[in-house]
Amino acid sequence: MTDSPYTLDKLRSTLIRLEDTIIFALIERAQFALNPCIYKKGALEFKGATGDRSFLEYFFWETEKVHAKVRRYTSPDEYAFTSPLPEPILPPLDFVKFLQPNDINVNDKIIDIYVKDIVPTITKSGDDMNYGSSVTKDIEALQALSKRIHFGKFIAESKFRSNPEEYIRLALAEDREKIDELLTNKAVEKKVLERLHRKALVYGQTLDEEQEGTNKHLRIPVDVVVDLYKKWAIPLTKEVEVDYLIARGKEAAASRDK
Repeated sequence: MTDSPYTLDKLRSTLIRLEDTIIFALIERAQFALNPCIYKKGALEFKGATGDRSFLEYFFWETEKVHAKVRRYTSPDEYAFTSPLPEPILPPLDFVKFLQPNDINVNDKIIDIYVKDIVPTITKSGDDMNYGSSVTKDIEALQALSKRIHFGKFIAESKFRSNPEEYIRLALAEDREKIDELLTNKAVEKKVLERLHRKALVYGQTLDEEQEGTNKHLRIPVDVVVDLYKKWAIPLTKEVEVDYLIARGKEAAASRDK
């Protein structure tokens, strides 16, 4: 297992790298106004071109069509927000089999939280007409958040393999609370939030102040980044992990009893 791309250390390294991607994506989105019309279905600004979708949903769908053609969503760590999507035009890749087949996808919750709770806290209210630029940055942030949250499946599978009998027992009882307790490492979560605070403080600086590391001219509020993880990213990741482990445990029990 040491050569596997899915050791716990390698998985955690990926999660740490995704922290940087998410923070920079939020900083990029924060340079534009809220532009609320891009989140409204049938907004007049787009002359009916988006149909029954909002401009974000329309732009996302068109973007994911292209990404699907180059097999992005055949990767086990990528999850589409929209459908239907075309088949890839490139030949399939042979990915290392690690996860059990599943259809767990919380992208609807991610986009709802992002639009209602995240964007309004990082942008200035109003409309600056930078609709295309805003939604491009929205998509980058949402894709990074989705990857980070669904990556919990890999953590869950790794932990399942380290203690299969206990996870099978809890899965058969559908004891979500106990599974969550078994998964949770408070010390690690505390370190994640502390690291995010430091990163947001450093990455968010405009570097035009006399003392670096101050809060005077940050491009994004540090607390917003920490709260994003504390209130939404970590709980949603756990939800994905618990859902996965219940399905994984039941599948393992069924295979064992055959």
